[in-house]
Amino acid sequence: MSNVYVLAELAEYCGAQVKGDRDTAISGLNTLQDARSHELSFLANPAYARYLETTQAGAVILSPKIAEDYSGNALILDNPYLGYARLSSLFDTDRGLESGVHPSAVVDGSAQIDDSAAIGANVVIEANVHIAAGARIDAGTVIGHDSVIGENVRLHRNVTICHGVSIGARSIIHSGAVIGGDGFGNAHSDGKWHKISQIGGVVIGCDVEIGNNTCIDRGALGNTEIHDGARLDNLIQIAHNVVIGENTAIAASVGISGSTRIGKSCTIAGAAGFSGHLTIADNTFISGMAMITNSIKTPGSYSSGTGFMESREWRKNVVRFRQLDNLAKRLKKLERNT
Repeated sequence: MSNVYVLAELAEYCGAQVKGDRDTAISGLNTLQDARSHELSFLANPAYARYLETTQAGAVILSPKIAEDYSGNALILDNPYLGYARLSSLFDTDRGLESGVHPSAVVDGSAQIDDSAAIGANVVIEANVHIAAGARIDAGTVIGHDSVIGENVRLHRNVTICHGVSIGARSIIHSGAVIGGDGFGNAHSDGKWHKISQIGGVVIGCDVEIGNNTCIDRGALGNTEIHDGARLDNLIQIAHNVVIGENTAIAASVGISGSTRIGKSCTIAGAAGFSGHLTIADNTFISGMAMITNSIKTPGSYSSGTGFMESREWRKNVVRFRQLDNLAKRLKKLERNT
């Protein structure tokens, strides 16, 4: 598809109504503040509504209510942010790869690669790997033996897929991610640690996206599972035999210990931590830097820790926090004596 569209084409693509000139040419996306006359913008957060008065955008994606008072060109959708998401793919600057296998790639003779797949420079594909139609494997990626890569999967540069991993259709894995490395399994005896071989695998569903430098460990026994539609940010640690439910979104620097099960449609904010062998209910929200040490059976919003404050005030409160146990005992004693 061309990188220049008229508003009518964009409206048809995302299911919007057009207000204004249907033939306005659009060749890019930008913010309300910075957009120019050939670019499309959007308003999803009311905090930015003030920029509608001065934006130079050729058109803006707006909700029906906001569009009533806007005099410029608009694409009208109930969910402007979703419209922006759908249209963003039309203006992606990634040049892509040609189908076929780059001459520098190292491919085992037993690997099965669909003719429409694209294999970049210095990729290594080991024995008995299956790569389906439309898959794109960027430069420097390694795919371990007996792994399965589904249709239209995208593996960015320098991804490591270890042996026995399955990745569902249309999933995206970003640079530096390691899928299927050994879990942290050790037995302690005689003052020493003895390694437990990790003989399970990793199963990633369809339409999953995994961020840069995220690590998903293989199962000790059985598989680690990331279900359809999940979204994992950068620098996340998923331990062995963890299960992540459908459409759950996890922000950066979260750590999830072994055998914990996260439900469907959960949202986990950055740097939260989970103890092992927990179960988290569907539709649960965990706030940033929360430490979850017990299972959550009821959906809702959960937090731990304290909010930031001036250092002087924080130090005073730390002293008081350390006195809470003593104060609680004194209070119980007073209650018994009244």
